[in-house]
Amino acid sequence: MAKKQFKAESKRLLDLMINSIYTNREIFLRELISNASDALDKRHYLSLTDENNRVDPEELTIRIDLDSKNRTLTIQDHGIGMTQQELENNLGTIARSGSLEFRKQLEENQDIDIIGQFGVGFYSAFMVAKKITVDSRSATDPQAYRWQSSGEDGYTITPIDRDEIGTTITLELKDSTEEDNLDEFLDSWHVQQLIKKYSDYIRYPIQMDVETQRKKENPAEGEEEYEDVIETRTINSMIPLWKRPKNEIKAEEYNEFYKSKFMDFEDPAEVIHYSLEGVPSYRALLYIPSRTPYNFYSSEYESGLQLYCKGVFIMDKAKDLLPEHFRFVKGLVDSDDLNLNISREILQQDRQMKAIARSLEKKIKSALESMLKNEREKYEQFFDHFGLQLKYGIYDKFGANKDTLKDLVMWKSSYEGKYATLKEYVERMKEDQKYIYYAAKESIEMIDQLPQMERLKEKGYEVLYFTDDIDEFAIRAMMNYEEKEFKSITQGDLELESEEEKKAKEEMATENKSLLESMSQTLKDKVKEVRLSSRLKSHPVCLVSDEGISMEMEKVLAQNPEGSMVKASRILEINPNHPIFKLLQDTYTEHPDQVDEYTNLLYDQALLIEGLDIENPVEYANRICDLMIKANQK
Repeated sequence: MAKKQFKAESKRLLDLMINSIYTNREIFLRELISNASDALDKRHYLSLTDENNRVDPEELTIRIDLDSKNRTLTIQDHGIGMTQQELENNLGTIARSGSLEFRKQLEENQDIDIIGQFGVGFYSAFMVAKKITVDSRSATDPQAYRWQSSGEDGYTITPIDRDEIGTTITLELKDSTEEDNLDEFLDSWHVQQLIKKYSDYIRYPIQMDVETQRKKENPAEGEEEYEDVIETRTINSMIPLWKRPKNEIKAEEYNEFYKSKFMDFEDPAEVIHYSLEGVPSYRALLYIPSRTPYNFYSSEYESGLQLYCKGVFIMDKAKDLLPEHFRFVKGLVDSDDLNLNISREILQQDRQMKAIARSLEKKIKSALESMLKNEREKYEQFFDHFGLQLKYGIYDKFGANKDTLKDLVMWKSSYEGKYATLKEYVERMKEDQKYIYYAAKESIEMIDQLPQMERLKEKGYEVLYFTDDIDEFAIRAMMNYEEKEFKSITQGDLELESEEEKKAKEEMATENKSLLESMSQTLKDKVKEVRLSSRLKSHPVCLVSDEGISMEMEKVLAQNPEGSMVKASRILEINPNHPIFKLLQDTYTEHPDQVDEYTNLLYDQALLIEGLDIENPVEYANRICDLMIKANQK
């Protein structure tokens, strides 16, 4: 029996296979099971097309046996088998795939799925095996053959006696070391878990002998006795939940699948189950969780969908299938059209992947829009948990996704204190209202206490409550909604006045120009200017900023060392209709030196109202006490 050598290029590829292409050695089992499934597909097809080769479908199984004493793992199938020439072609020449050749011959029979394409997966077994023996008998040849190899030193092919059609692959495992424990592949429980992980949805039964306990038929009187027995069990599910008709699946099945598959203790908020026929074709089973995972808003959280190709598990976290703004979605995609790379571990960046990703994004958006429209309470609960991610999605990439997300985001508003979408806000706008008004603070309570809110409420203008750090950044990226600009009630000109009111304020500002300039000079290092306010109704003073960076944005940016130098322009506004302004006028005329003291006091009050720190709390407290004493002396 002469030993044959692998061709030079095959020898190099074998070394590459073992040391480079596959990064996770446990997938050898997936590859061998996939090959067995291919062989069963071919025999099933032959049975359908050749009446002389009929086979009972019950015989189309895959069996796995473990022998810890002899350190062997055996995979047996009743598939098409291989002739001597096929063993030579398929196993003697690496990267020649019989599955690929067979696939080219199939034209109409859509029930036959062939997983293998490259003819290299078999050799991944050399990562764990020091010797591989393949016994095979073809359905078209009564003579059986044995292919045997220890790796790069070559292989032998010899005739053997074998009654059954099919193939048996026996791996003699390498010895375990401290760094490399291969005993796990002889452990029944571990192998079962690998089957469930990678090959749970192979269409044929994968069977193993499993040790279990059962009640003895004739136990001692009054007692229950058990005995250890070996049972042959089917390990894989075979029919994926996502391939079953939706009308045959109960909500409880969807929920239990989600909780067991994605390690959650609660039912999902929404299930998205559909299939798409076209280029590419795929099935998707997606879930929207009912609440955020504990680490969702941290760098530890890994997003992505599970990826299957023809029911074979390929990847656990396929990030390219989900846009970042929908990273909360869990689930899986199963496609027949993916262009896998040679190791089936990662995907080539191709049009199929990008097309699936775009399609998934549209489907997720559609499901969320439907929830918002038809199940408002449920959507608001979802938004409580994942709204921050949608807002970040608007801000991310300079607003590239704003059109996708703008109708999914919500804010609490001054209108009944409930959530409002931008569409709902615009529909409720007053006829004379030019802007979408908002106010940014740490809480709704703080916003409601702002002096600026009084005038907006008086005019019946709705105000959105921005309480998340990302809110202002998101709407800046959005720029406008249905041609309506966003306007902070603490920035710029709110355009709340009539022409008469504007003219009256301008006249008053002109009359009090020297007073305002004096106050501005007092605060020259702290504010851009001191001016009369058109946004205050009954309150004496407020601090606002010019267009551009707001004071709330300044606070957020200050948390990052790189943004600590970004400052909002500050403007102190005085209510010309408040008694405090009459006091300032009189004091400036009679005791101009006291105006500086009042100006600093009003500035500190405005800082406190705005939620900002005052520079010298002790000095501020002393000023208050001095004023109280002077008032009492009068």
